Amino acid sequence: MALDIFVVLIYAAGMLVLGWYGMRKAKTHEDYLVAGRNLGPSLYMGTMAATVLGGASTVGTVRLGYVHGISGFWLCAALGLGIIALNLFLAKPLLKLRIFTVTQILEKRYNPMARQASAVIMLAYALMIGVTSILAIGTVMQVLFDLPFWLSVVLGGGVVVVYSTIGGMWSLTLTDIVQFVIKTVGLMFILLPICLYRVGGWDELVAKLPASSFSWTTIGWDTIITYFLIYFFGILIGQDIWQRVFTARTEKVAKYAGSVAGVYCIVYGLVCALIGMAAHVLLPDLTNVNTAFAAIVKATLPDGIRGLVIAAALAAMMSTASAGLLAASTTLTEDLLPKLRGGKQSSLGINRLFTALTGLVVLAIALVVNDVISALTLAYNLLVGGMLIPLIGAIYWKRATTSGAITSMTLGFITALVFMFKDGLDANTPIYYSLAVGLVSFVLVSLVSPRPVVLTRTA
Repeated sequence: MALDIFVVLIYAAGMLVLGWYGMRKAKTHEDYLVAGRNLGPSLYMGTMAATVLGGASTVGTVRLGYVHGISGFWLCAALGLGIIALNLFLAKPLLKLRIFTVTQILEKRYNPMARQASAVIMLAYALMIGVTSILAIGTVMQVLFDLPFWLSVVLGGGVVVVYSTIGGMWSLTLTDIVQFVIKTVGLMFILLPICLYRVGGWDELVAKLPASSFSWTTIGWDTIITYFLIYFFGILIGQDIWQRVFTARTEKVAKYAGSVAGVYCIVYGLVCALIGMAAHVLLPDLTNVNTAFAAIVKATLPDGIRGLVIAAALAAMMSTASAGLLAASTTLTEDLLPKLRGGKQSSLGINRLFTALTGLVVLAIALVVNDVISALTLAYNLLVGGMLIPLIGAIYWKRATTSGAITSMTLGFITALVFMFKDGLDANTPIYYSLAVGLVSFVLVSLVSPRPVVLTRTA
């Protein structure tokens, strides 16, 4: 175990060094928020994939594989297909706008009030994305190193907050690339092969699990549809993902490198589901399935190699945590803070200050939440339920009005919260009802409101 701790400490130190190097490259406001809009194919593909595949995608998909078998991959599949759709169909018009946040689209189509209302929803979403992965970091470190949960959160999350704060998007990009490589090697080429070897090979895995474990629909069509409603559409409108799109050097980079990243996400989901299935064979009596990933790592890998795979898992979680953190602070400094400062735009120093403050809030929330997939579902329910309808309307419906957009955002957001409280975070009803209420209110209020004076097609 001492060797594992040493490997993880080396990894954490490397992330801090890359954060410092990113700080040296982040000399302007644009460098800090979108890496100077200058990423080529390799950097873009790596940072896009690393951003999407975090704690829920890794720890959560292994858990789903443990419980449901191969059909647990659908969570990552919905994310990956969303990445492909975003980069093929939306990246080109988005790059032409040269903006920093999703909510700026709504201001261009509606008015500043719509931007600020949507920024509140986006802030809640981005905070929970950060919380999800910080929570996963804490869970893994707690199980593997026998640390108190609060200390695991503070130590693991603290590294993310530091390197995100000092270098912004450049730090995130550089650390994402290293994290992408580590988690690919650690999970795909070390943990999965060793798990299959310990089981006795593929034939033994098939023999020891029920046939339902190898069905693509065991998880249930209702869950699959919900994953697509939440995660596929959530990817299309999430600030953490759009902010990565804004870093592409050209439209071609986004189109092709982004599509490769989406395919990688789908493959990653299959790998994690298979690891979960092997864990079910090797550790059939887990009392807490949320610890399936940490438990299989602890049970199957030797010292040193275990440390590398732990670093791979932490890499996946840290990349998404940092993305959510920077997305939240960008929403604050670009959309909400200027209103309080009389329209004055943020400086590089303000960006760093609010990234640090946002990081402290994320750490505090992570200490009181305990389920990574539930936290991720909460984030995407709020985002999609509150913002999908007004954003699509902003792009495709000329009759859409500011009143309709704000009403839809408000009622969709509240409806998602009510049904999550009523039926639970894992229920399908929050996203169904919030989209229905958001759509009806958007159309009705827009139709009874005066026609927009200026119609600007943003994409």
